[in-house]
Amino acid sequence: MVPGVRAGGSLGAMTSPATASIPLDRGQRWRAFWVCVSVAALTILDLSKVNVALPSIEQALGAQSTQLQIVVSGYVLLFGLALVPFGRLGDQRSRRRLFLIGLCLFTVTSIVCATAPTTEILLAGRLVQGLAAGIQMPQVIGTIQQLFTGAERGRAFGLFGATIGVATAIGPTLGGLMIALGGPTDGWRWIFWLNVPLCLAVLAGVVWLLPATRRATPGRLQLDPVGLALFTVMIVSLMWPFLFTTGSPDDDPRRWWTLAAFGVVAAAFVWWERRYEASGRAPLVPFRLFSIASYRNGTLIAATYFTAIPALFLLTTLFLQLGVGLEPVFAGMVSIGFALASAVSAWYGGNLVTRLGRPLVVWGLGIVLTSVIVLAVVAYTVPAEIVAYAMAGVMLVAGVGAGLVVAPNQTLTLAEIPTSSGGLAGSVGQLGQRIGTAVGTAVALSLFYSAIYRDEAADEHGIDVFHDAYAYGMVSVAVFVSLAFLLGVADLVSRRRGAASRG
Repeated sequence: MVPGVRAGGSLGAMTSPATASIPLDRGQRWRAFWVCVSVAALTILDLSKVNVALPSIEQALGAQSTQLQIVVSGYVLLFGLALVPFGRLGDQRSRRRLFLIGLCLFTVTSIVCATAPTTEILLAGRLVQGLAAGIQMPQVIGTIQQLFTGAERGRAFGLFGATIGVATAIGPTLGGLMIALGGPTDGWRWIFWLNVPLCLAVLAGVVWLLPATRRATPGRLQLDPVGLALFTVMIVSLMWPFLFTTGSPDDDPRRWWTLAAFGVVAAAFVWWERRYEASGRAPLVPFRLFSIASYRNGTLIAATYFTAIPALFLLTTLFLQLGVGLEPVFAGMVSIGFALASAVSAWYGGNLVTRLGRPLVVWGLGIVLTSVIVLAVVAYTVPAEIVAYAMAGVMLVAGVGAGLVVAPNQTLTLAEIPTSSGGLAGSVGQLGQRIGTAVGTAVALSLFYSAIYRDEAADEHGIDVFHDAYAYGMVSVAVFVSLAFLLGVADLVSRRRGAASRG
């Protein structure tokens, strides 16, 4: 039992699932788990490994800064848009079928990106690729939530967090290796070609190794079309200005007006969803989820944390490539220690969370925050010849903290959610993370490039320009990690006060 968390949940009537669980033995459960984790690693890996290719794509296709931003954030946008509706579909219908659809689409779009003759075709491929990722990810969370309970669920989410941590951190190294093998002109295409054999291997696992976890029962598909339309407009209007924020003096300030539209549409979405639910139908997003403190607080912590971490990797690789002059493969290798350390600590965190609870997450966030500050100091003070080694050491420590955040927080977040709503609840949480990734990347890149543009206008050149750019970008990373830390502390204090009042 997780400290301060009640067993079960009170939202059994939230959905009307059209499926019934099929009992599986331990071997079947863990076989299904590893297939699901492979799918998740594939989608997250494609986000992080493309970051290191941005300078090569710019050189090969003549892409502008806004287009480069969309290569990263456009993937995240469509990823986020697909999560909630396909999480709902997965809870009501066959997750296995959605796995197959998403993987096939991901394979095709990877080929489109790999062969793209122009920036426009590359962008189109990345957008649809993000949609494919969003189809798959809710099925991963929903399946894990369904298969495991108690301490075994903590171990499962520990391994899940370890895998995601490795995929996120090893991506830049793998991307850099592909560029080194393929050359500066076409190496970035190898990054997308790599997806093809990986997708085929995972597809084979879904077809032959993923056991049936649910049995279909009669029932009409429940998907709120009006809510879906409002949801789409709401998310696009929120993320649009961040997608087109590059730090360039040419950025159009009028893009921020879409946030006003977001406010209006968000209010309409909440009104409609409450009205829809009051009529006895299943809403796209059941807001009663957020009445559960463990789910609400865990989702907010994850969203703010993932606003920071992808930007941390992107800024570090850009600084080492553009400022220090490292080849992409070596710039990417700096994060290997993070990957390994986070994998190990995520495993231990997943096993310890049922005993230690929220303090484990707070400790992890404190380690990550300290590491972010130290990275900025290292960039300024350590000579260029050895700065990459120093950063790799700090990244190793940051990875220890990161592993104590992701897996334990995931376990705490879903601890009181009924399994019938696991896919949807996980999707809403993943949506917050994907929005955070887009916002955090845009803010960090804007600060990074605005410092470069400013110093170039003042005729200042050299590594000092990139010192400033990296430091400014890392300020945003530190702010978001600090916010996650404060949310964790607030949740911990609230839990202790509640325990004291009950005692």
